[in-house]
Amino acid sequence: MAKAATGKLQLHWKMLIGFIAGLSLGLVAHYTSGADAGWVQWLTANITQPAGTLFLRLIFMLIIPLLFSALIMGVAEMGDVRSLGRVGWKTLGYTVIASGLAVVLGLVLVNWLQPGAGIDRAAADAMLAQGADRAQAIVGGVGTQAKGVDLLLGIVPDNVVKAAAENTILAVMFFALMLGIGLVLTRSKATEVLLQGIQGLFEVSMTLIGLVIRLAPYAVFCFMFNLAALFGWDLLRSLGAYVGVVVLALTLHMVVVYSLMLKFLGGWSPMKFFKGSQEAMVMAFSTASSNATLPVALQVAEEKLHLPRKVSRFVLTVGATANQNGTALFEGVTVLFLAQFFGVDLSLQQQVTVMFVCILGGIGTAGVPAGSLPVVALICGMVGVPPEGIGLILGVDRFLDMCRTTLNVTGDLMLAAVVSKGEAAESPANPMD
Repeated sequence: MAKAATGKLQLHWKMLIGFIAGLSLGLVAHYTSGADAGWVQWLTANITQPAGTLFLRLIFMLIIPLLFSALIMGVAEMGDVRSLGRVGWKTLGYTVIASGLAVVLGLVLVNWLQPGAGIDRAAADAMLAQGADRAQAIVGGVGTQAKGVDLLLGIVPDNVVKAAAENTILAVMFFALMLGIGLVLTRSKATEVLLQGIQGLFEVSMTLIGLVIRLAPYAVFCFMFNLAALFGWDLLRSLGAYVGVVVLALTLHMVVVYSLMLKFLGGWSPMKFFKGSQEAMVMAFSTASSNATLPVALQVAEEKLHLPRKVSRFVLTVGATANQNGTALFEGVTVLFLAQFFGVDLSLQQQVTVMFVCILGGIGTAGVPAGSLPVVALICGMVGVPPEGIGLILGVDRFLDMCRTTLNVTGDLMLAAVVSKGEAAESPANPMD
């Protein structure tokens, strides 16, 4: 995807051009004609929004076969269950560390800077009213979500076809993990044929996604035009303190925490890592979806970062759902922001509860746009904050979703790089060279 013939722009530069062009033209449309102008409404409703949605649907159509085959191949290529166990425990351990640090950083910043204390009440009431219907739909859906033991049981599917049809990613991943372990434990001619078939499914999925990804610059243009034409900078300015705290926390976590983990746990040069990861980062920011970025992340891991396939396939497919540092951080900041806004004084014990639930919420949150909002509503209800308050942030959530998804995807690649230390026998290059 990223390779280009001499004289041709690489994909991430094309996406950046689409991003800037869409943002610029959208702002021009917003401030010259206004979001309510007939032609702006028609263009976004009939051209740019459907085009962006079509791109995401093409990606999501291929995500289940890609994730399924990549995870099985990653497990099967471990060679033995002990290698799988070692990589799995390292992945889990580093995930908890990174997510824990992300949430703590977010809570410290929101307690220090108090973004919820400076919101204009009249503007806030208007935003709450504007997002009331969507907020109520999200809050209403929280009651139907599985919790506690039922949530754990839901990871094990009674019908994997049904799980795939309902896009229950964790259940599909569990089945793929079990099938991969079965292939490791069962070596025969028949299982070798099955493994070759799964490898073929992975290669076909990557080829098809490669064709779809060529449309990414145009989709990025459409996403950014919609965002800028309909909202401009007004919402960002109204909720500037909240947006600023979230973006500051996400930036600090990426630049400081990821760099330290890369340097001291993985022996990597942070500069080389971020340079090699930029294509996946641009894709993540543009689509606001970890799942949609997974194909690009897999290719970046193998072709740019030169990580061993057996590790990158396992860590990245698991990480697309289970290693969402940015989501955990965002959830913690948002809950405390809404508590400050509504005047709910959360005790230290309640904030610790929020922290642990956010760490768990980062595992299993749907890797699709706005997938974390139901979790935010759930946590708000747990600590006595009105869940309907999420209506306040709905207008800026798309932008923040783009930011936190970038951190999520970069965190997955960071995790794969760190876990690869000691597992990199097939890696052709030393990251420090």
